[in-house]
Amino acid sequence: MPDPGATLVLHRPECLFHLNRVLRSVLFLLQFVVVGLAAAFVLTQLFPARGTAPNGAQNSPVAPTGPASYATAVRAATPAVVNIYANSIVTERPLVVPENMRHLFPGAFGLGAPRQRINQSLGSGVIVSPDGHVLTTYHVVAQASDIQVALHDGRVTRAQVIGSDRDTDLAVLKIEGSQLPSAQFAEPGTLQVGDVVLAIGNPFGIGQRVTMGIVSAIGNDHLNLLTYDDFIQTDAAINDGNSGGALVNANGQLVGINTAVFRFGEGIGFAIPAQAARAVLDQILAQGYVTRGWLGLDYRDPPTPTASEDGAQSTAPRGVQVTSVYRDFPGAEAGLAPGDVLLHLDGQALDGQNVLRQLEAALVPGSSARVDGLRAGVPFTVNIEVVQRPSRGN
Repeated sequence: MPDPGATLVLHRPECLFHLNRVLRSVLFLLQFVVVGLAAAFVLTQLFPARGTAPNGAQNSPVAPTGPASYATAVRAATPAVVNIYANSIVTERPLVVPENMRHLFPGAFGLGAPRQRINQSLGSGVIVSPDGHVLTTYHVVAQASDIQVALHDGRVTRAQVIGSDRDTDLAVLKIEGSQLPSAQFAEPGTLQVGDVVLAIGNPFGIGQRVTMGIVSAIGNDHLNLLTYDDFIQTDAAINDGNSGGALVNANGQLVGINTAVFRFGEGIGFAIPAQAARAVLDQILAQGYVTRGWLGLDYRDPPTPTASEDGAQSTAPRGVQVTSVYRDFPGAEAGLAPGDVLLHLDGQALDGQNVLRQLEAALVPGSSARVDGLRAGVPFTVNIEVVQRPSRGN
């Protein structure tokens, strides 16, 4: 019979052998892990920016910084936006057709007696005070004999025109009410090209709608749409019925009053800056009209300089060229004449007619203004008494 002790002697060395093999394998793997971790540590210390895109951005897609929804801004702004239905009486004279052609125009012949019909102009407006003052565009309510305003909550009420300003295409209405929702004006100077804006109004009379875009440009003053051009351009859709509605920023604050759109250009709409509209509003509420200085002149930008025969560009001053002078008004009394080139107004350079128009409007009627210019190349200086710019009427 085999000795039990011998069995123990023979198996103990074999177990130790297997255990040693396992330990050696584990140590071998641990060596590679330690070496890999050490290499990774060294690389991160030598190249700390590795794994990020330029400017510190991560390689993974960057999440958009803007909100995924503008519902909060819409909820804040839309209660102050109203629909306007301006009715006016239009007189028409029917077509008189010779008797031998009446079969071609059935119902069109007659004695030519005038007939009247109701014409309805659709538009929008913005409530700007809790007691019911509404800003809108002049062309929406011009010549209207009856103006109906539909509020956001479904109520309909009549409106009265408090005052208007054709030069900026603005009008102020008054509706009855108290504690009405009113627009919050954005801080002056905060609007930038590229900002998201929302246009709110009543396009084609189908009810209040919201469109979104960005600010494409600011300070558009060469469109010749109004006497005082200063427009915000946006690609937010503005259609018939949107005129007078609100252009708001991503916080729902009023930045403009929608006023115009290019018929043959997609995504080109214009709004009157809110601060310009507020200045008109304040003056109309204070005195019923807008105060603007006037020099009694018409003017234009000088003709484009032409090159000389040797190819050198003309060095003619920019300035503003007088085209007409109104008799018995300040310019004529100061001796200005058509063809004069005006260079400075009270020391400020006149870099084009729009600059002069804005500076002239800011003058206080009854004050005196100094004008520096050229007549046939000869410098001159005159003092002009400023008067109130005549109203263009309704």
